[in-house]
Amino acid sequence: MALEILSETVTFDRNGVRLVGDRWTRGGGLAAGGRGTVLLLHGGGQRRHSWRHTGERLAGQGWTAFAFDARGHGDSDWAPDGDYSLDALVNDLASVIASIGEPCVLVGASMGGLTALIGEGERGDLARALVLVDVAPRLEPAGVKRITQFMLGRPEGFASLDEAADVVSAYNPHRRRPRDPSGLRKNLRQGQDGRWYWHWDPAMLGNANRATRIETHQRSVAAAARIGVPTLLVRGAESDMVSDDSVAELMGLIPGARHVDVPATGHMVAGDDNDVFTTHLDDFLDGVIPAV
Repeated sequence: MALEILSETVTFDRNGVRLVGDRWTRGGGLAAGGRGTVLLLHGGGQRRHSWRHTGERLAGQGWTAFAFDARGHGDSDWAPDGDYSLDALVNDLASVIASIGEPCVLVGASMGGLTALIGEGERGDLARALVLVDVAPRLEPAGVKRITQFMLGRPEGFASLDEAADVVSAYNPHRRRPRDPSGLRKNLRQGQDGRWYWHWDPAMLGNANRATRIETHQRSVAAAARIGVPTLLVRGAESDMVSDDSVAELMGLIPGARHVDVPATGHMVAGDDNDVFTTHLDDFLDGVIPAV
């Protein structure tokens, strides 16, 4: 009998900001979620949909998996006060975990990974294990600049989905441009003028929400030094964000942390090669939280 994976949309309320997510569990009469909960946190400018295949695969292995759009992204509310600081993201994460009712395996890409690292390091009560996807305390300035410029670009939007697909393809050459760009509807919103705009709140990249690189590094280092749960760093082998020095620093800060590279991938590791990424995730979780 084919394994049944159940999916539902869920919402979390965080001080007037509604966060929208997906929840995956195993059906078919089998015990659902017996291994615990995995919370999947996307990167800046991404959405919860980037985790769909990973969430389904985790559910098939006995986990309950959640992914939600961060504030200012996708279907979640834009912050009425324009607060997209790391403190706001960490508080959202803590609120979601409180709603779930137990510490989770935290899998975070880029912005989501930094949120998970700082949240667990500063609070110490959020995670059973930590998986950082192409993010570390030390980030390469050139990579950060490239992402920021991409997210700040095209405030005038796009005339068509094809035009948007060309821009995305130029930004991420590790992923083949789709022949049918309709999948980009999940990453864009259509204005009343008929043009297509990025799904995130532009205020997210305002100066009020952008700590300096030195401040973020210092805070992340201090948080990493207090991590006491099993930790895995999954790096894109061709990443321009996480260098060998970045990896070495993180391994020195978290005793026993593990590191793997995914070949032929860049910063968007999970999207560039989801099968290989999820296999590394499975292997790590099997080693630290065996199947029941």
